Parts: sequence; structure tokens; C-alpha cells
Amino acid sequence: MSIKNRREFLKLSALSSTFLGLSPATAYTKDNITEKLRALTEAKASSGTSVMGLKVAPIEQVKVAILGLGNRGTGHIRQMQAVYPKARITAICDIRAQQTDAAMAFLKEHNQKPEVFTDTEDAWKDMVKRDDIDLVLIATPWDLHVPMSVYAMQQGKHVALEVPAATSLDGCWALVNTAEETQRNCMMLENVCYGDEELWILNMVSQGVFGTLTYGEAAYIHNLADKLLNKDAYYQQWRGHQHLNNDGNLYPTHGLGPVAQYMDIGRGDSFAHLVSMSSIQEALHEESLTLEKDNVFYERDDFAHGDMNNSLIKTAKGRTILVQHDVVTPRPYSRINALAGTKAYHEGYPSRLSIKGEGHEWISEARYNEMRERYKHPIWNSLKSEIEKNGGHGGMDFLQTYRLIDCLNKGLPLDMDVYDGVNWSVVTPLSKVSVELGSVPVKFPDFTRGKWKEKRSYGIMTNI
Repeated sequence: MSIKNRREFLKLSALSSTFLGLSPATAYTKDNITEKLRALTEAKASSGTSVMGLKVAPIEQVKVAILGLGNRGTGHIRQMQAVYPKARITAICDIRAQQTDAAMAFLKEHNQKPEVFTDTEDAWKDMVKRDDIDLVLIATPWDLHVPMSVYAMQQGKHVALEVPAATSLDGCWALVNTAEETQRNCMMLENVCYGDEELWILNMVSQGVFGTLTYGEAAYIHNLADKLLNKDAYYQQWRGHQHLNNDGNLYPTHGLGPVAQYMDIGRGDSFAHLVSMSSIQEALHEESLTLEKDNVFYERDDFAHGDMNNSLIKTAKGRTILVQHDVVTPRPYSRINALAGTKAYHEGYPSRLSIKGEGHEWISEARYNEMRERYKHPIWNSLKSEIEKNGGHGGMDFLQTYRLIDCLNKGLPLDMDVYDGVNWSVVTPLSKVSVELGSVPVKFPDFTRGKWKEKRSYGIMTNI
């Protein structure tokens, strides 16, 4: 065998071998791996019916069970209470009794007395079997999202789950297939899609202000280095272990979700393929040197995740999207939220707008404010007082909860469906494999099985 051919043989890690269904102990050529990637990402036959535009009978008062009462679950308790009596919390679950006790203390103040499930790892299964539940809201560590969502749908429940919806390709397909088989809603709770700025841009796009869209940038830039390794910030430090074991874009949906909506991904365009690369890792190693000696991450220098991951997505229509992930350096918080069209360009953090024919700089503050007022999404005006009262990340949390429950009350399709959730979440496993294999292009699976070509409107733009 020539030197050139020998260099083309690759030994796979457990990550890529699991993803590709190959043995990590065997050497493979790049052609072998390319063919395996192609076959793996082909659309699979469905054993159910598409849930695009799924409508269910109106539910006058949505009976909600909340599973996971940590950082996000606690907020969901308060937002569900804010929409009472449109929804009522009938059950809550967390493995930690102190979390359920705190939630019950709050709910009793508001005359809600749900059933409590706690202490054992399988208590949640007993909860979701109950007949007095329409919707299961899941806010647990990432790796639990898929098994809990699948089981809940199989019990006849609708599901709303925190981001990301899934962390593996198999998990994405499990959510899609189960939703189609059971004809249940499975909506990923991407709250950023309900932000004032994001809905303003979506409204401008829908009214032609940006012209033909060509390019976007999205990110999750949020310095969490001190929390990722902290013994008290996350249950059993689960999020720090994600960085210890995985490289790639671990948290794409906050930035990517809105940009995908601007570009009608799944509604006339589709993600085609991505390439991904990561920088070296240093920030968490340095953070680990400051920890107590009894911390599992003390003096660790073997974190897999690079400090910055860059993933570049190409769509079926030829648009490109840069997606960044950095949660460990002192870079100021940003989701970038950049969008380029033939007639306008927006960039967030801070929000700025440039319009064709109005100079080569950002438009003036007065002109910007005029555009904000003219194209402000009407729901932010109609619910202004309730948004201000209930808040949640500037009001997007309340608005997300309001829309979820209002659509179920009225029997309308939800604003986002299972295909949106998996399309945005699958960036994680695809980016992991691209990084490990030297930034090779990796195709996106077609979870819609070709239905993405059908132009569809977002419910938030038509049914408000």
C-alpha cells in the first residue's frame, strides 16, 4: 500500500464509530466513511403520518405536567401559573424533593395543588401515565429529553421539551417517528423565537423589507465557565460533563432557531450540509485549577470541547449560515442574530439595521426606531401589559407559554413542530462528526421526507 493510501485510513473514536455504526478498532478509508455518512443521512421510511400542521381538538383548559424543576423548570412553573386558567398544573416531578417542595410552596399560594412525584428515577413514568394530563413539559438534562418525550407521546400526551430537543441523530429520528406514529405534538421550547427583536425581523422578512435572503449568522455566546464546573449549578454537574466528553456545537438552537425561521427552513428551504471546526480548549482547564480538590473537574486538562466552535451550514437554496458556540471565554453575551438580504442587513448585540439606498452606514437612531415601530410584531403590542408583568428573558418566556397554551385551547397547529426542533438540534451530532473527521461536509437528514419543499406560514404570523 502506498504512503498516500495509508494516510487515507482512519481509526474512529467511540463518538464517530457509534454515529456511523462502525467498529472503532478498525481502520476505514475516507471513501468508506463518506458512503456511510451518505447512507446514514438519507430519509427513512415513515411508519406514521406527517404531523406538519397537526391540529387536535380544542382543549378548554390544558392540564399540564412539568418534569424537571431545576434552572428552567422553575421558570416554567411560574409562566404556566401566569396563563391560568387557560392551563392548570396537575402534576410535577423532580428527583430532588427540595425542588418539588419549593414548587409546591409557590403553587399553593396560587391555589394550585398538583400531584407530586419525586425521590426515584422512574417516578416520572408513573406521572405521565396519568389520565389528568394533556401536555408534558420536559426540562431535564439534555440526554433525558428523547426517552422522556417518546414515552410521554406513547402515553397519548402532547410534549413540549426544552432545548436541545435531542443530542443524537437516532434521538432526532425517535422524536419524529413517535410524533408521526402517535399524532401528538412535540414542540421544542425555543423561547428566543418569541423575542421582540426576532419577531420584528421575521415580520420585516415576511413583508419584503430584506428582499432575497442570502446569509445569516447565529450564535450562543454566553460565559458559563464558572457554572459548568460548579457542584451546585447543575444537577450532578451534568453540563460540565457534556464539555468533557463532546466536541462540536453543543447548543445551537437559541441563535439558529430565529435565523432558520427567517429563511423558511422546513417551509420552502432546507438545511443541506454543514462543516464544523473547533479551536483548542483552554478556558475550562484554567477554570479547573481554581476548584476545590474534591470537585470531579479539579485540575482537568482533558476537556474535549474547544473554546469556540464554528459551524457553517449550506441550505438547499444556496444560502449560508454561520453558527458559533462559545460558553467559556469572556466574550460578551451574543446570539449575533445577523441577517443579510438584497435590500437590508441586520446585526444584533446591539441591534442595528442597514437599508439599501439609505447610505453605507447603519441607519440613524430615529430611522431605526421608526422601523421598529412600523414592523413591530402585533402580538408584542396586544400582550404588552402581560409581557411586562410576567417577563422571563425580557418577555419571550411568557409569550412562548402563552402561544403554546392558546394554540391548544383553540385547536390550532403549534407555532413550531417536531421537524423544527430536530432540524435545529441535529446540528450537535452532525458538527461532532464533522469536527472529528477533519471538518468534512456532513449532510443533514431530511426529517420531513421531502415535505420541506411545501411553502408554509408560521402560526405566529397568521393565527394570533
